[in-house]
Amino acid sequence: MTSDSASSSADIASLPRTQFAFPGPLRDRLVAAILDGSKTSTTALLVDYEHEGDPLPEAGSRSVVVDSDDRPVAVIEVTGVRVVPLAQVDLPHVVDEGEGDTSVAGWRAGHERFWHSEEMRAALEDPRFTVDDATPVVLQRFRLITDLRLAD
Repeated sequence: MTSDSASSSADIASLPRTQFAFPGPLRDRLVAAILDGSKTSTTALLVDYEHEGDPLPEAGSRSVVVDSDDRPVAVIEVTGVRVVPLAQVDLPHVVDEGEGDTSVAGWRAGHERFWHSEEMRAALEDPRFTVDDATPVVLQRFRLITDLRLAD
C-alpha cells in the first residue's frame, strides 16, 4: 500500500496504537498477515474493551499497528464493526482473519485457546474466565492504509 494524507510522522504519532494478540509468535504472524493483505478482520472480546475502559472502534477510525517490539509497522482504517454473540461469527469473517482457518469450528477452537490462556485471563484479571456461545465478541473489519516499513 502507498501512503496517503494520514502517513506524515505527525499524523502517525497522533494515532492510537493497535496491538494484535500479545507480543510473540502469534502477534508476529497476525502483523505479517495484515502487511501482506490476507488479514482484513479481527475478533475481540467485548469484556476486554470494558475491562480496559476502551471505546469500541468505529468505522473510519485509524490506528497504528505495532509489532512484538512495539514498533509501528502499519496504519489501518476500520471499515466496519459488529458486536455479536460468539455463536454468530460467520465463515466470511473467519476467512478474512487471514489465519488460514477454513471452518468456524477450527477458528473458534484456536480463539478459545487464546481467550482461555493464562495470559488472557491475567489481562482480564479473572483466572476462571471462559467463553460460550453467548459471549459478546467485537467483529472488526479494516483495511491497510500504509505499510510504514515502506514509508522510510
